Amino acid sequence: MKKLYVTGIGPGCREDMTLRALKALEDSMLIVGYTGYVEILKEELGDEAFMSSKEFYTTGMTGETDRCRYALEKAHEGITTSIICSGDAGIYGMASPVLELSRDYPDVDIEIVPGITAASSGAALTGAPIGHDLAIISLSDRLTPWDVIEKRLRLAAQGAFVTVLYNPVSKGRPDGIKKAVSIFIEEGVSGDTPCALARKIGRSGENAEVTTLAKLPDADCDMYTTVFIGSDKTYEACGKMITPRGYR
Repeated sequence: MKKLYVTGIGPGCREDMTLRALKALEDSMLIVGYTGYVEILKEELGDEAFMSSKEFYTTGMTGETDRCRYALEKAHEGITTSIICSGDAGIYGMASPVLELSRDYPDVDIEIVPGITAASSGAALTGAPIGHDLAIISLSDRLTPWDVIEKRLRLAAQGAFVTVLYNPVSKGRPDGIKKAVSIFIEEGVSGDTPCALARKIGRSGENAEVTTLAKLPDADCDMYTTVFIGSDKTYEACGKMITPRGYR
């Protein structure tokens, strides 16, 4: 059978990989992925016998299309393959580009293997920030124009959603989180609104911090940070961020 798994490996540590993801990796002869994620995988699944039975193909951060096409080509050749991504395969993951390219490989059986996204794993570190309706927005403008991102931020603020920010800053976008905070303030969100940051989730140096919207621009934040901005119902208690589900 010509098989391609699109496998979400969660935040990175083996404990947060699903049994289904581990089985997909075990079944695969070839593992394709971003170089950094493959290195994490090798560290977490470092069993010599396991690794010696696999082939690997990696590219840098901007090689997504190349990775997807390579994985489809190899699966088409009869090599059972996993293309991996951090978090969930369908949330800023490889599921979409693989399926877009799959029309050229109709004989390949594609299985999407879900994983734990940063909104879930980061929430567990910071308390219960996403107990009610939420919006997930990436601040990366590499694939989405900033004016579209800004519109989505404004609408999330207006709708009083808990908002989870992925890719909050980078070397090329050092002021991303400051812009987001300014937008929320402009839309009437209180500076006292509880916020949280989850850093390096599931990896060495993992930590979390609860703060407020007004203090968020000064917080230590990088591309390995997931940011949570509370709703008008969110509160802080015992160092945890809590958004009530709505029970009376």
